[in-house]
Amino acid sequence: MKKIAFLIFLFMPTSALAFCPVCTVAVGAGLGLSRWLGVDDVISSIWIGALIVSLIGWTLKWLKKYKFRCKRTIIAVSWYVLVFLPLYFAGMIGHSKNTILGTDKIIFGAVLGSAIFLFSIWLHNRLKKGNNNKVYFAYQGVIIPVLTLLMASLIIFLWI
Repeated sequence: MKKIAFLIFLFMPTSALAFCPVCTVAVGAGLGLSRWLGVDDVISSIWIGALIVSLIGWTLKWLKKYKFRCKRTIIAVSWYVLVFLPLYFAGMIGHSKNTILGTDKIIFGAVLGSAIFLFSIWLHNRLKKGNNNKVYFAYQGVIIPVLTLLMASLIIFLWI
């Protein structure tokens, strides 16, 4: 009986709890595409960092009704640990020859991607606020983050 109740709960329709679902899918697709094409780790990890920030946002929205101390910090640290720990144990993080500016390429790119993604969300909200809470163009909330990540990827590609 418990199994049936769980299956019913699993397939019950709910409202969307996404931070930015289209944006998250676009970031995930960008990450998958870059790894498939054999792009350098620092560029792929820019997309990893953006995806982590998106997942943090999803989790915080999902846990909005629960109040506990240091919720944002705990969620953020948990997501970074959940992503980086398996990469470390898989041997993808920690190679002395896989560094950029003295930092592991995956960690460097993920931090950079996280910062760029946060900036792009801030930029979108700032533009929207300056236009009476209306977007300037359709899908502005998706286009701005994806374009900033693409520009960062291109700049890093040309730099390397």
